[in-house]
Amino acid sequence: MPMTMAQEEGEKYPIHRCIFQGSVKTLSSLIKTHDIAEKDKQGNTPLHLAVMLGRKECVQLLLAHGAPVKVKNLAGWSPLAEAISYGDRQTISSLVRKLKQQTREQMEERRPNLVAALHQMGDFYMELKWDFQSWVPLVSRVLPSDICKIHKSGASIRMDTTLVDFNDMRWERGDISFIFNGDQKPGHSLIVLDNKAKLFQRVRHKETELEIEDEVDILMSSDIMAAQMSTKGITFSRAQTGWIFREDKREMVGTFHADFYQINGMVLESRKRREHLSEEDLQKNKAIMESLTKGSSQGFKNGEPPLRRASLNPPPESNITWDEYAVAPPGQCPLLGRNLVYKESSKSFKATVAMSPDFPLTVDMLLNVLEVITPFKHLSKLRQFVLMKLPPGFPVKIDIPILPTVTAKITFQEFAFRNDIDPELFQVPSDYFEDPMRFPDL
Repeated sequence: MPMTMAQEEGEKYPIHRCIFQGSVKTLSSLIKTHDIAEKDKQGNTPLHLAVMLGRKECVQLLLAHGAPVKVKNLAGWSPLAEAISYGDRQTISSLVRKLKQQTREQMEERRPNLVAALHQMGDFYMELKWDFQSWVPLVSRVLPSDICKIHKSGASIRMDTTLVDFNDMRWERGDISFIFNGDQKPGHSLIVLDNKAKLFQRVRHKETELEIEDEVDILMSSDIMAAQMSTKGITFSRAQTGWIFREDKREMVGTFHADFYQINGMVLESRKRREHLSEEDLQKNKAIMESLTKGSSQGFKNGEPPLRRASLNPPPESNITWDEYAVAPPGQCPLLGRNLVYKESSKSFKATVAMSPDFPLTVDMLLNVLEVITPFKHLSKLRQFVLMKLPPGFPVKIDIPILPTVTAKITFQEFAFRNDIDPELFQVPSDYFEDPMRFPDL
């Protein structure tokens, strides 16, 4: 007798099926022989399903066996996003811990290759100019600009910047140096200097329990956000110059000849969910979020620990069967948790990039450098951009969107290979004091 479609899916995805059926015993035996990272046709991993269905024991078992946390389903949501929607604090906390552990492990796996790549690269000095611009006139007048100065010697990199951070239209100015010494052990390789206050902070390898619990409070009190730059439809066309006789635009950028390209089809897609937040939550949350992001819960008031957000009442038990789930077409996943409260928006951007064949660094080399210096959000945007398949050459001038209303113009205005870089640049000055909480986000 031929199998039904649901039976076929059950044969294909036995771990997914046993999670649906809530069988921890079957899961613990299948986990030894099956791929626990496999996605079903909705793009859900077993961890997604365990979270969405509230199978807490299954969640803990999967995490104990290293199920990946940073993975998205076809709808673009991670298990952590689904856990915030479900609202069980212990599950959210477990996922946050595991996500941080897996991120550290992945970085440590890549570290030897990264350090080897830095050693092979010549030593250099480079300047990166950032000009932030907005189509909103009043905003444009108050936006910062910055010149990042980057020194590289052996497996060490130092970046000096006056722009500490830039997020949600708030920025912090300062005189900051970020030092990476690749030959040091992980807990000691990353240091940030505050040159005005003469303080330094080692970028820690592990978060404290208090920081994890603060982060869980913030996640439970906030919209579930997903934003990405869609690169699917991106094309490059040569930028033109001249009114009557049109020709390809070529200009000098600093000392480098460059061909200019128009980037077409760049779309910033942002989506948010808030089914886990009540109207009362939305009123309270502004105050909670401000106190948490300012770090006011770092110390206990009057010796009492901070009030933590309690788990939500679980959503109604899903009455969807495995058979109904298994036959649903891809992208039409039946609702397994709360009714979605969902909003999405997309904005198209026009951008340009100037590519130079003369620049001494390759794009691969730049990516190695950026991988080291991307705790800063605006630098990680640059890294995402450079990962795109660009026209030939090196991107010496780039326009990229940073926020929905703000773009950054980045110019590689100076570059020179040098063999006289002072080794003291990569040391903490003797008159600086250590402050482990100067930069709470690092």
